[in-house]
Amino acid sequence: MLVDSGSISARPHSTHLPFPRFINGRHQSTIPHFSSSLRAKSSKFSSLSLLLPAVSSSNRLRVRAVAGAEVGGSASSFDASPEFPEPLSVRIPVGDRHILVETGHMGRQASGAVTVTDGETIIYTSVCLADIPSEPSDFFPLNVTYQERFSAAGRTSGGFFKREGRTKDHEVLICRLIDRPLRPTMLKGFYHETQILSWVLSYDGLHAPDSLAVTAAGIAVALSEVPNSKAISGVRIGLVGDKFIVNPTTKEMEESDLDLLLAGTDSAILMIEGYCNFLSEEKLLQAVKVGQEAVEAICKEVDALVKKCGKPKMLDAIKLPPPELYKHVEDIAGDELLKVLQIKGKIPRRKSLVSLEDKVLTILTEKGYVSKDETFVTPETIPDMEMDEDEDEEIVVDGEIDEGDVHIKPVSRKSTPLFFSEVDVKLVFKEVTSKFLRRRIVEGGKRSDGRTPNEIRPINSRCGLLPRAHGSALFTRGETQSLAVATLGDKQMAQRVDNLVGDDELKRFYLQYSFPPSSVGEVGRMGAPSRREIGHGMLAERSLEPILPSEDDFPYTIRVESTITESNGSSSMASVCGGCLALQDAGVPIKSSIAGIAMGMVLDTQEFGGDGTPLILSDITGSEDASGDMDFKVAGNEDGITAFQMDIKVAGITLPIMRNALLQARDGRKRILVEMANCSPPPSKSLSKHAPLIYMMKVSPEKINLIIGAGGKKVKSIIEETGVEAIETQYDGVVKITAKDLSSIERSKAIISNLTMVPAIGDIYRNCEIKSIAPYGVFVEVAPGREGLCHISELSSNWLAKAEDAFKVGDHIDVKLIEINDKGQLRLSRRALLPDPDPKEFGTQQTAGAAAEESASAPSTDKVPAKKVVLTHKDNISEENIEQTKDKVSLAKVTGSSRSISTEQTIQPRKKAIKRMVSPAKDKAYISKERPKKSSSKAGSSISAHNESTLVNGEAKIG
Repeated sequence: MLVDSGSISARPHSTHLPFPRFINGRHQSTIPHFSSSLRAKSSKFSSLSLLLPAVSSSNRLRVRAVAGAEVGGSASSFDASPEFPEPLSVRIPVGDRHILVETGHMGRQASGAVTVTDGETIIYTSVCLADIPSEPSDFFPLNVTYQERFSAAGRTSGGFFKREGRTKDHEVLICRLIDRPLRPTMLKGFYHETQILSWVLSYDGLHAPDSLAVTAAGIAVALSEVPNSKAISGVRIGLVGDKFIVNPTTKEMEESDLDLLLAGTDSAILMIEGYCNFLSEEKLLQAVKVGQEAVEAICKEVDALVKKCGKPKMLDAIKLPPPELYKHVEDIAGDELLKVLQIKGKIPRRKSLVSLEDKVLTILTEKGYVSKDETFVTPETIPDMEMDEDEDEEIVVDGEIDEGDVHIKPVSRKSTPLFFSEVDVKLVFKEVTSKFLRRRIVEGGKRSDGRTPNEIRPINSRCGLLPRAHGSALFTRGETQSLAVATLGDKQMAQRVDNLVGDDELKRFYLQYSFPPSSVGEVGRMGAPSRREIGHGMLAERSLEPILPSEDDFPYTIRVESTITESNGSSSMASVCGGCLALQDAGVPIKSSIAGIAMGMVLDTQEFGGDGTPLILSDITGSEDASGDMDFKVAGNEDGITAFQMDIKVAGITLPIMRNALLQARDGRKRILVEMANCSPPPSKSLSKHAPLIYMMKVSPEKINLIIGAGGKKVKSIIEETGVEAIETQYDGVVKITAKDLSSIERSKAIISNLTMVPAIGDIYRNCEIKSIAPYGVFVEVAPGREGLCHISELSSNWLAKAEDAFKVGDHIDVKLIEINDKGQLRLSRRALLPDPDPKEFGTQQTAGAAAEESASAPSTDKVPAKKVVLTHKDNISEENIEQTKDKVSLAKVTGSSRSISTEQTIQPRKKAIKRMVSPAKDKAYISKERPKKSSSKAGSSISAHNESTLVNGEAKIG
């Protein structure tokens, strides 16, 4: 539309124009007071819509340009030698030592930059903000990046590119620790994108960088131009014995029962996150008090530093919606909003709110708002600013009064519509909705779903719904649902964590949290886990960690997946409950059950007619989380707390408020644990038949290399031969065998036992293979990889000229260990296990004198045993061996015939070896209780039949 200069040139500026103006996406209710006709004549454009962007572009750069003019004067003063602030250092006491804060040394072009040193750990943090503000939203545009440089510990990345890659999970967690306490201090209406970068430049392995990074970020923001309410800082609190320690060292944390990270201002707490081993509520409150005092002392020192070298805050950049817009939104949607907030279902309530918001947007941005109270509008005065072509001739139109150069024109009584920007309307509508929800809770004592402040939503849980999973549970609380799945495996399934210290950490338990968009009925992009998912997963993982058995008692690696299938608040705590049930269903012997609950709060109840006492809400929903002032998650059992996390959206809370929240959370946990105990169907509490079996055995640490072999060839061959999944060896002599069935475990166990046996003189080895033949005897393999020499004189009772005359490679014989020399070499004897030859036959092969002496010393068969004892003094077929048999056969019967030897010394020791293999005293096999014991013995007997060469006499010492 073209501009009609005559229609507006004589009209003064009106507060509300029929054509709204938007600059930077915001409603501008005024225009300059000079004549529009002059503007139109001085420009080649005649369209008003084409004139406005020119004004908008100049306004977008106004804030930072003004700030620059104040510092450096004119724009021409910004030359190549800018004036930087003087370097400044200050030492701040923290606990039993000081931290060093330096500014002005590094990052001088940033809005704020500091280096904070604790011991030899150094954190560098910078704060920068965009020149042009972003589109207004209800979420402050803050981006935090934390990175641990490998060079800080004198290392380099192990990847192909030899540089830091994507942000690791523990770095993401520290980013969240920095972001969460800073966000509540940012002033509303500031939309310049702000970025905080934090790097670990030096790490001594003793002073943790995470709490130091929170303090460094708080100081950098306080020194920058970013408008915030107060400076923040953070500390870690440990508990060693009965003593609380501020910022403990890594060595002290190894003995600590508490890991609490707290951040806040000099007057209130903003964020806490911690993990403990069933700590009581009172102990936790004491720790928070110690941390709050430390934070208060740091913040006072930071305030003094800001007075010396802090930059002016950009308060003029804050743009808030028009104050009258709040009243207009309430007038349009107030009555209908009350009805919508009473809808119990989340999806119907959300759709109704969206429909109501569209209605409000249409009125305030398109149709225009007309106040119901305006019934009369005064006549509009139009000063005449144009010169008439004919000054001598004045024409008075009918209905007008001649008042010289001023014409008074009567107008209709209809009000002028008011228009506002879409962004402002959306922001105000959300705030008004939150206000109405809080008022309903305080005044009516009822929440959106009809519950009282301390009431828990209905709970339903079931286990074993996935037949092939090792453990599964579906936990439902109201409209929040978690599908938890537990998977068991060996060490190869452990999660590897790369850190600055250099020793890669292997996590044998980890929980992974997933929040798909379908859980809230929306469409979204699926990809890598978000920061929120990583944070929620870690909270649930640390909540369940204290109830897990030790690795010695349960050698499995445990993975829990929590997929949120429905969400309406407290999904991380639903993951705790569902994960606990899934662990029990997988047969993990946990110490106790754990439940989690999320608490909310309405801080200022006096605003809505209350007595001013903060109202604590149990088991909050998503809308109560968004509209409330606190999100406090607590996990534990009836006796104590295992994990907790608190985020504050207001100035902060005090210890009395936190005490009430903790006590109310304890009551809620007890009720949830009762509902979990009524799970139907209940968890099986036994290993699934689809779960792998892990067998632990102990061998001599010096024998571990024999199992591994050169380049791992031996252990690989055992895995291929027996069909087990993995064999894990430790330097302390512990061997873990992982397999899907018992028979493969028994086969691999027999091979390992033979490899690592400690031979003893007198041990008998059956069915051993001859590996090679030498002129002086044969080499016999008594165990896989272990050979001994059987001298030609010990091969037979008769005289042999050559070993090849009676034996060949591949033959199997029974031998007895008769000697171990200083080098550990084994000397074997086959002759010791053979019966004595016939004296007549023996005499014909010897000299006459020897034959006469032999016949004289053995006149009858009754004296043969005594004579045998002399000839085979190393036979070791003594009373000790005879007592091992159940029949207690006498020595005469044992040596009476070759048949008796084969039955008593071959079959019976084999039975004892099998029994020892299946159920040794020191070994622990984790096998499902559902399997009968008979199956184990049958498997053992079948194994012995196929591996007779690996069976060792019961006298052999294994390990």
